[in-house]
Amino acid sequence: MTNKMAVLLGVFSLALTGCGTVKTVLQDDAQAARDLRKQKTYCQSIPRIYSGLAYDFCVLNAPPDPTGILAPFMLLDLTLSGVFDTVFLPYTIYRQSTEGNIRIYWRTGRG
Repeated sequence: MTNKMAVLLGVFSLALTGCGTVKTVLQDDAQAARDLRKQKTYCQSIPRIYSGLAYDFCVLNAPPDPTGILAPFMLLDLTLSGVFDTVFLPYTIYRQSTEGNIRIYWRTGRG
């Protein structure tokens, strides 16, 4: 029974480190933008309100992962991001009204 709990805890902590909400709410904007640029996403910016879900959809809007490892985790991450984005909603509404969207690409086009 403890082995199952250890595996579950490991998967949960791995999912949290890749969670879109953690990357957009708890990290600075520059790091979130850098992470999305590494994914080669086509998104130009993401809103702060439900930013975790927007982050995940931007990852899905990037060239596909050739290993296929990312796909199963995205379903879990979308679910967790939806829950955490709802918890952080008052904070992200405030930040959206004061700071606007998180910019991924500062110029027009990619780069």
